[in-house]
Parts: sequence; C-alpha cells; structure tokens
Amino acid sequence: MKLIHRIKQNLHLDDIRLRNKFFMMYILCVFIPIILTNVIFYNLMSSNVQEQRMVDIKLSLDQVHLELERMIEAAVSVSWVFYTDYTLYSMLDAHYSNPADFVEAYDNYMRRVINSYTPVYTSVQNIKIYVDNPMVLHSGGVAFLSNKVRDTDWYKTLDLRTPSEAIFVKAYKEDSISFGRTEQFKDTFNIIRVMDYFDSLGTWDKVLKIELKTEAFDVILGNLNIPGSVYLVDPDGIIQYTTNRNINWREEQLAIDSLHTGSHTVVFEGEHYDMLPLQGWNIVAHVPESQIMHEAPEVRQYVLWIAITNILLATIIIVIISRSVTKRLGFLLRQMKRVKNGNFDIVNNRDALDEIGQVTSEFNRMTLQISSLINDVYVADIKEKNMELEHRYAQLNALQSQINPHFLFNALETIRMRSMMKNETETAKIIHNMAKIFRSSLTWKRDKVKLKEEVDFIVCFLEIQKYRFADRLDYSIELDPEAERCLVPKMIYLPFVENACIHGVEKVKQGGKVTISLKLIEDQLHFHIHDNGAGMNEEQVQRIYSYLEETKDLGERIGMQNVIYRLKLFYEDQFTFTVQSEQGVGTSIHLIIPVNH
Repeated sequence: MKLIHRIKQNLHLDDIRLRNKFFMMYILCVFIPIILTNVIFYNLMSSNVQEQRMVDIKLSLDQVHLELERMIEAAVSVSWVFYTDYTLYSMLDAHYSNPADFVEAYDNYMRRVINSYTPVYTSVQNIKIYVDNPMVLHSGGVAFLSNKVRDTDWYKTLDLRTPSEAIFVKAYKEDSISFGRTEQFKDTFNIIRVMDYFDSLGTWDKVLKIELKTEAFDVILGNLNIPGSVYLVDPDGIIQYTTNRNINWREEQLAIDSLHTGSHTVVFEGEHYDMLPLQGWNIVAHVPESQIMHEAPEVRQYVLWIAITNILLATIIIVIISRSVTKRLGFLLRQMKRVKNGNFDIVNNRDALDEIGQVTSEFNRMTLQISSLINDVYVADIKEKNMELEHRYAQLNALQSQINPHFLFNALETIRMRSMMKNETETAKIIHNMAKIFRSSLTWKRDKVKLKEEVDFIVCFLEIQKYRFADRLDYSIELDPEAERCLVPKMIYLPFVENACIHGVEKVKQGGKVTISLKLIEDQLHFHIHDNGAGMNEEQVQRIYSYLEETKDLGERIGMQNVIYRLKLFYEDQFTFTVQSEQGVGTSIHLIIPVNH
C-alpha cells in the first residue's frame, strides 16, 4: 500500500512537463478518439454496405422468382386453350375412314391452332398432343400415344396427380422420342396435362405436352444482379437447373443440401411456390461472401483518408498552439533563472494579450521593482527585516494554531444554518455531522469517552460516507444498551470503520454493507465489524497482525497501527484482536477489551 501511495505521489500531474502534457492531451483527446471513431464508422459503413448488397441480391432473387412464375403461368394459359377446345377434342376423337380425312381436318383446323402459339410465346419451344386414336396420323403437333411414350418418366407423373391438373416436369427432348434417338440426360422442362375436359366425346386418351425453351431459363436464372450460382430446386430438394457450370444437372440428381458451400458462401433462399404447377419448387442462390463485400475496400480507403486528414489537421493545429505556449514559457523560465542569479534584465518580447503575455508583463514589472528595492532599501535593512519577519511569522503561526480550528468549526455551523434556512436538509445534515466530528477531534483532554458518544461519532462518520457513496453503502449498528455507559479510548473504533468504507466498500460497485456490533459479555466489551468489500490477501492480514509485536511510538499517525499501539498502552496484553478477510468477499474484525465503567 505504501509503494502504491508513493507511485501516485510521483505521478502527480503537476510534476509532468507542459510539453508532455500537450502530447498526452493530443494522444488521449485527439489521436485515440479519431482512430476509435473511424474504426466504428468503418464497421458501420461496411455493415450497411453488406446489408444493402444482401437486400439487392434478395430483390434480384425475388425478381427471378416472379419472372419464372410468369413464364410458367403463360405456358399453363396456353395449355388451358387446348384443354378447353371442343373442336380439337372432336377432331382427335373422330373416326376417320381413311388417312386423307384426318389430313384434311388437320390442315383445316389443327395445324393453325397448334402452330399459332409458338411464335407468340417466345418461351414455348414445342406443343404436342399425344392421342391413342389409331386413325390419327403422326404429324406436326400431333403424335400417337404409344407404349414407348407411356413408359417415359414424364408420362408416369400423370398417374400421381389429379388428371385435370397441369404438371411441371423435366424430360427428354421431343425429337429424341419422336425419332427413336436415346438421350443420356434430360434437358428440357415441360408443362403436361391430361386432356379430359370433354371426356364424354370419346374414349381415346389424350395428353398435352408443352416443351419450354432451355434458353428462357438461362435468361431468367442467369440474372446479372446475382453474383453467384442460382439453383432451381424441385419439391424433393433435387437440383433441376443451375447456372453453376461445375454441376452436371442434366446427368446427375444432386440434392441442394449436399452441396458444400463453405463458411465464405452466403445462401439466399426464396419462398417456395404455392401455386400449381410449381407448388413446392424453389429458387436458391449461393453467393460468395467476397462478392457481397467487394465494395469494402473502397469504404476502407474512404475512411482511411478521412482519418489521415483529421489526424494531420488536428496535429498541425495542436503543434502550432502548443509551441505558442511552451516556447514562450520556456523563455520566461530561463529569464527567471537569470533573475535568481542577479541578472535583472527585462523580457523584450512582444506584449501579447493572452495569459502568458500578462505574466510576462507582470514579471518585467516585478523585476524592475526588485531591482529598485535591492538598490535602495534591501541591502541596508536586510538583517533588521529578517529578524522582524521571523518574529511575526512565529506570532502568526501561534495565533493560527488557536484560531483556525475554531474558525473552521464556526464556519461549518454558519453554513449549516444557511442550509437549514434554504431547506437543504440533506446538506445541513452532512455539515452537522462534519461539525460534530471536527468538534470532537478538537478536544483531546479526555483520553476516554462513553461508548454511546463513540457510537454517535461513528454514526456521524458513516452518514458522511453514505452521502458520499449514495446507494453503494448501507450500514447497521447493534449496540447493547448495557454497554452504552462503558468507557473506551477515544476514536478507538473509528479507524476500523474508516478502513471498511474507504478500503472495502469503495471498491464495490453496488451493494456495499458495513455491519457493526457492540455487546457486553461477562465484563468484556465485544466489538465486531464486517464489510462485504474488496477484502485482503493473506500477506496484508499478516502485516496487520505484525503491528501487535511492534513497540515503537507511531507519533500522530492514525489507522490500525495507531489503534493497536494505543490499545497496548491502555490494556497491555489484556485485549484480543482477530482479523478474517478474503479477497472479493469482505473483511471481519473482532476486538475484545476489558470493561471500564
């Protein structure tokens, strides 16, 4: 504790050179705040840029979601035209006596109907109706519903749905089936549906298949505002289309969850489609984190230039101002040292209007006056004035030693009365407690006082500390009524109370508690004090116990050393003193002295 006190004394702010003070002020008030401010500003801007970029990507993903929905809705609308065409049903279910009759019906109506939508809907690649009517010839837009067609995957999906629903599936190219070619992968998307709207017209099965252009998916899913890979995922979580060239989505069935995105990839997932035929499908985007933060270097450079500009500007201003102060003060200090050595030349600098300029002017005036006094009066009367001055100082010190304490006590009483008149009861109460403590400290003619007086003295001290610590300090005192008239050495318990408050509770942020108990047990007065403050380590406790072994006079010092020394003077070895303390828990002190009524 002594070492820490010495270090604090050596680090007094008044002992630091003015130039170093300016440097400390620059570091603490300019450099560090600017750095911290720009770091926080950079983090905020980076976060805002990242959030905005993620919002933009999400909007782009929503746009892709909407465009795909519109394209499928357009294809479904085309399917509804065929699905509800009564004339088309009649022709497909008709009985033709010879092929020429079908060709005539096809040329008169079917060709125009089937081929009229492909140029209008640019996303439609091909429209074909499959029918198992053996009298219908294979021609453009019409094909025989053979067993080979029935064995395809896309046809089998019709058995899993309500026949009248439109279904969105991925299938082989149309020309691969028509001309018997075998493809190793599926690369087209189709809208298929069973044509049963006028089921009563015939018994032939009819299926409509609208093939969509793969290029249309390339345009929609390849949105340039999404700087990553886009995946079209079916309800089972299988990737059916992607812009990622490293994935062979045509030949393999890969689950979207099986992809290893890594910690530097951000996954954007749109809402699942809730409309037929896309119900359950979803669009997912994997965007590298570097693409989201690609504007971060620009933000960092912008913040860095701001920080450099602020630091340079502040540095230049502080250097100019500090030199204006330190340079002139240094010159004035050197001039004072010359006066000390007998050189009474005045400072010839410009008469500045600031405080340093005023000090310089007063220094010049003082130098001239000192020079005049030395030359005219001081040399002749120095011995006589020294003796007279020393005599007056002795009288003044003697007078002040008597007047100052009573003057301070009277001043405190005056302030208390003024506070009472202004209804400042809390301030008046604290000043009253201070006055009682001060008045008690002035009267040392009595070595011992009644325990009740000592407790009142402790209460005054605790009330002042409670005013100081506010809600951080609470205390309780338990006084045995039978012990109130016991005589105890004056101020024998206060140092323990002071240590509990200053060294214990002061280091606790909240909930500080000091508990005091005074009981008379078999002609012995038991004093017990406990605090829940910072506590002491074993070395500090042993140092306190070492005071019991010391025999030298401790002078006017107060504290535990002084209390133990006074206890030994009054009671020799007839008292008991124990200390229990634990760091972070608190300290308990138990003192037992003989009763002296």
